[in-house]
Formats: sequence, C-alpha cells, structure tokens
Amino acid sequence: MIAFLFPGQGSQAVGMGRGFHDASPAAKAIVAEANDALGFDLARLMFEGPEADLALTANTQPAVLTASVAAATVCAERGLVPALAAGHSLGEWSALVVAGAIAFRDAVRIVRRRGEFMQEAVPVGTGAMAAIMGLDLAVVEALCGEAADGQVVDVANINSAGQTVIAGHRPAVERAVALAAARGGRKSVILPVSAPFHSSLMAPAATRLSAELEPITVKDPRLPVVRNVDAGVTRSAEDVKPFLLKQVASPVRWTACVEKLAAEGATAFVEVGPGRVLTALVRRIVDGARGLSVEDPESLDKTLAALGAKP
Repeated sequence: MIAFLFPGQGSQAVGMGRGFHDASPAAKAIVAEANDALGFDLARLMFEGPEADLALTANTQPAVLTASVAAATVCAERGLVPALAAGHSLGEWSALVVAGAIAFRDAVRIVRRRGEFMQEAVPVGTGAMAAIMGLDLAVVEALCGEAADGQVVDVANINSAGQTVIAGHRPAVERAVALAAARGGRKSVILPVSAPFHSSLMAPAATRLSAELEPITVKDPRLPVVRNVDAGVTRSAEDVKPFLLKQVASPVRWTACVEKLAAEGATAFVEVGPGRVLTALVRRIVDGARGLSVEDPESLDKTLAALGAKP
C-alpha cells in the first residue's frame, strides 16, 4: 500500500517543479491556475527566483503547494496513486488537495494568506525556531519549560525520535538551545526561518485564517489523510477545516503521523514535491521502511521502476 508524503516550508528551491511543468500539460495547467488564482507570476518565482523572494513565507507556501500538486498530477498520469496521504505542516494542504477535499484554486490562494498571517503574527526578529538533536521528547519538553522564564518556547515539530524542533520568543529559544547542550544534546541549531511556526505565538494567525477558510467548500477526501495535530485520520469533510486551523499553533507530530500511516497499512512511502527531507525522516521512524521520492521526471521514473521491481 502506497502513502504519499507532502513536504512543507523549507523544502523549496529555485527551479522546483519546472521539469514536470515542461513535460506535462496537466502539470503546466496546475501552475497556470496558481498564477491566475494569485494574480502574479508564481511560476517565474518558482523557476527563476530570486531565492530570497522565494524564501518569503507568503511566497514559499503557495510555491511548495503548487510544485507538490503538479508532481502528484503527473504521478497520477503515470498510474502512481496513493491509498493514504499525509503532509508536513503546509504539506497537509497538499495532501488534502490531492485527496479531493479542497479545490486547488482555493488552497493556493488561502495558503498564501496563511503565510502572510503566520509571518505577521510575531514582529520580525522577535521569534525563532531551533532543531534539537539527540534528546528524547520528554527531555526537550522539560527544558522548554525551564527556559521559558515568562516567555514562550514550545515544541513545534516532532520529526523523529532524536529530532525535535522548538519555537517561540528568540531569547527563550536560545536559552533552551543552551540547556540542550548542557543536557547532552548531540547538536542544536537555530533555524533560518522568519517566524516561530507551530508555537502558541501563532494563535493570531489561526484566528485570521478562520475567516479565509469559512466560506470555501470542502468535500470528503477520496483517501484517508493523517493529520499533523493528533495523528488522527481525516475521512470526512467535517474534520478538514477545524484541524487545519488548529494545526497553525500546534506542534506537527510527524513521527506519530508516519507511525499511523504504517499502522493503516502503508508499506511504501513516496515523498511527492520538492526535496527529500521526509524520505530521510521516514527511514528513521519506521524500521525497514521503503522511502522513495518524486520531485522531477527522473526521480518519478526511478520510483516507478522501484515499485515495479518490488510491488
């Protein structure tokens, strides 16, 4: 059983999606629809940059979504379709689009606003995120509590057993990084991001996102989508909006998401979209997992060959 995994912010790169765009009329149509929905030339930004503009949150989110949905569209043309799906943060939107729960046109427009809202929730420079390596989740949660000192520092991403991302006020995050080193953490680094995503500081962004989501139509997904917030499974339309809103200011429980996919029967995990971050993580989470990736026509050919060789 095949599960598709969709990447989030941080996987973007100038040139992403161009191979599929140039090779497939269907992928080209997805990119054109994004341009039309947004009212600017997203394709040029994706394919040509500049990198600094692509890295702006309000640009990154629709760009990664578009590249991921275009890649999934070409996968479907070639007969590669998932039985299950999940996405990391922003990637959950890609999963819901591919599952038919949200129209792509609505999603690409709203995730641009989502990026704006998340960036504007905290003044630039006052928030930060850091990756903590080599410590158990319980230890990271405890040191966050110790480092807070009246500020916010929360667990933001639970990526694998030894990799947890924290987010909050910059001084509190820096204190937590120092404590992690003192507690024997293997490596802790401040991440090059512009806001403390998936911390409680993002609550204002969730409130603003609610007004954007409220009028759109959602449908029952055609396939189960595992949620970031609780690693539960979205199977009906009524679960789509509430969990997308809750996700903004809640930790991404990625380890539990991948474990849930495996428990639901996934035997091959295919990362669809730019980068291979999730492919590396899945191999750390599920022993012996088959992690594959599709980000361009060449990697799609390799993935199809691998799945054909070992069905």
